Parts: sequence; structure tokens; C-alpha cells
Amino acid sequence: MTLVHAGRGKNIKSVMGSKKIKLGGYEHFKGKKYEVIGIGRHSETLEELVIYRALYGKHDLWARPLKMFLEKIEINRKKVPRFKYIGRV
Repeated sequence: MTLVHAGRGKNIKSVMGSKKIKLGGYEHFKGKKYEVIGIGRHSETLEELVIYRALYGKHDLWARPLKMFLEKIEINRKKVPRFKYIGRV
């Protein structure tokens, strides 16, 4: 996996596309908070993955496809972001 890191509070332009993601704190639609630390690539498919750390519990590291991380989901007939940027952590 290739990890791209630009420093806290900076934007990372996705390596293969035009989407941007800001490093820092995000709130999942279910309420838990995370810190995005970079963008990586899957070693077999080269799919871009957001690498993020839980800001609770054991602070586990997670990876999720960039497209899924940035998508909006429907809750109670309303579109909301799966992860909402909340600023620097």
C-alpha cells in the first residue's frame, strides 16, 4: 500500500482521481469520531483507500475505499455524508 500524507489540516488530492479529502477529524453518521491520516492504495487493485484512526477505544486504524468514505447515504429520507469533516484534532 502506498500512503500519501500531507500533514494535518491539509488537502490530499487523490492520486488517481480529482476528488480531494481534507486531513483531520471526521464524524461518522453514527456519531463516532475519527482522524483521517492519509490516502493509500490497495496493492492488488490500486483502489484508493482512506486511512483513518478511531478517536476512541484502542485508536484502531481503518481503511475504507475513498468513494465510499465520501459518499452520501440516506437516513430517514435525507441524504447525509457518511463522514462529516469536523476540523483539526
